[in-house]
Amino acid sequence: MNPISNIWQHPRTSAAGVLISVATVAGVLAQQGVSLGHVGSGTVVSLACALATALLGLLARDPGQTDSQPACAGNCSAASSATAKLSAWLLIALLVPLPWLQGCTAASVAQNIVNWTPSLQSAVATVDSTAALLAPADAPVFTAATVGFDAASNLLVAQAKTYLANPTASTLSQLQAQVVTLQQQVNSSLLAAAHITDSASQQHAMAAIQAVATIVNSMLSLVESISSKAAVAQMAAASTVKLAAVEPYLDKENSARIVADHYSEPLTVARLQVDQAEEAAIQAGF
Repeated sequence: MNPISNIWQHPRTSAAGVLISVATVAGVLAQQGVSLGHVGSGTVVSLACALATALLGLLARDPGQTDSQPACAGNCSAASSATAKLSAWLLIALLVPLPWLQGCTAASVAQNIVNWTPSLQSAVATVDSTAALLAPADAPVFTAATVGFDAASNLLVAQAKTYLANPTASTLSQLQAQVVTLQQQVNSSLLAAAHITDSASQQHAMAAIQAVATIVNSMLSLVESISSKAAVAQMAAASTVKLAAVEPYLDKENSARIVADHYSEPLTVARLQVDQAEEAAIQAGF
């Protein structure tokens, strides 16, 4: 296959491939803190991210192609299949990065973190009321495992708001330490709840803790995106209870529903984001 003639014969597919690559590379650079300079109040990387995503939307139909004048000259079914596949890839490329494209600037990430705090407080409140639903022998185990959630979550909420109002290296360092502290408490509580013997009690306990885990891991992922490699390595070193140890006790489907509801996005997109965030956290050493 001649690549030059292929580009000429399939301009939309070729252009889409280039734009998807640009958006993907820009997203990776943004997560690593690479800006390539500033444009107005944003960065070159965030501008490339936004332009590539916007231009993908313009590829839905070639100029001059109408419903009454189909573009296919012979094998229309093959052309329709190719168009459907291209549209599917364009939709994925447009939807998957949406929540994470906000991470192209530290200010938008800080706002994104704060936006999670009401859900965190609600999930912790649910944990507080869950002990009453457990068997008498299991309630003390659950209470002991989650006793620090209120104080740790309140401090994380306060520090997230402080960083949003005053995004300095000092406030970011405090936010990094606190999100790891709460994440470690949640991971430890999942391991403790796994030893609850009564099946009904364990189900209630796990569901409550898993909701907090989903939110804290989402916040952790956002904090990682605005942290230097050295800072992420330090955060990971402070993480002694690793995600790999608690992964068997995480309900990914429920996590995806929480993320989908939070960002008002399709569940299929949220599933991809949950998987990507978890894989990235494990690779970073969490």
